[in-house]
Amino acid sequence: MKSVKAKKKLGQHFLTDLDTAKRIADTVDACPGLPVLEVGPGMGVMTQYLLPKQRPVKVVEIDRESVAYLKETLLTGDAAEQRLIEGDFLRMDLQEVFGGQPFVLTGNYPYDISSQIFFKMIDNRHLIPCCTGMIQHEVALRMASKPGTKAYGVLSVLIQAWYDVEYLFTVPPDVFNPPPKVQSAVVRLTRNSTEHLGCDEALFRTVVKTTFNQRRKMLRVSLRQLLPPTATIFATRAEWLTQRPEQLSISDFVTLTNLVQHELT
Repeated sequence: MKSVKAKKKLGQHFLTDLDTAKRIADTVDACPGLPVLEVGPGMGVMTQYLLPKQRPVKVVEIDRESVAYLKETLLTGDAAEQRLIEGDFLRMDLQEVFGGQPFVLTGNYPYDISSQIFFKMIDNRHLIPCCTGMIQHEVALRMASKPGTKAYGVLSVLIQAWYDVEYLFTVPPDVFNPPPKVQSAVVRLTRNSTEHLGCDEALFRTVVKTTFNQRRKMLRVSLRQLLPPTATIFATRAEWLTQRPEQLSISDFVTLTNLVQHELT
């Protein structure tokens, strides 16, 4: 069967370098014993290195042409029935993938939905103790950045609240077909020991997103979208609220969330 044509609407950039594919597949070895779910296998360049590992492996693919290719080449017969899930990862019930068993998430993630993939991971963190894969270099930097840096933002805070982030290596554009216009990077996320943030988690997300939506503004300005001008926090925490969101650690955001909640109750 002829190779699959990359589709711009799906953000497809097929990895062609086998050494790179194997390096990415081997990142799951740091999380031994767990089943693996690969998102967006395409023509299976990573999948071929995942399958020999001594653990269950499944792939989820939304592109029908890629599904047909995999059924004719790498996942034929019963393998397709057991391992291949045709559908949209963002719409899946992850509880059903391995019967409620925790698993490793990996893949060459489509750049235009990578953040959504990681938000779904956070929502299912009880099922995903480890996540690896390739994303846009800029997104990888944001995920791994610390307070006080230019790249520190919403993704940094929300992911690092629950996961330790490792930036593993950079991948150049020339190992893809078609080559993306940006550098890529491989990361590994490992679930940390946090079970509860110590605040309302939905409000935590809202506070983080609201303040970073105006990241150049002081907190006292951005928080007015959530609180009335008469809120006591503006007087009692006036000096603290002169900070900008990129200056706050995760524990600072927890404190801020509790202050906001107190004003709202």
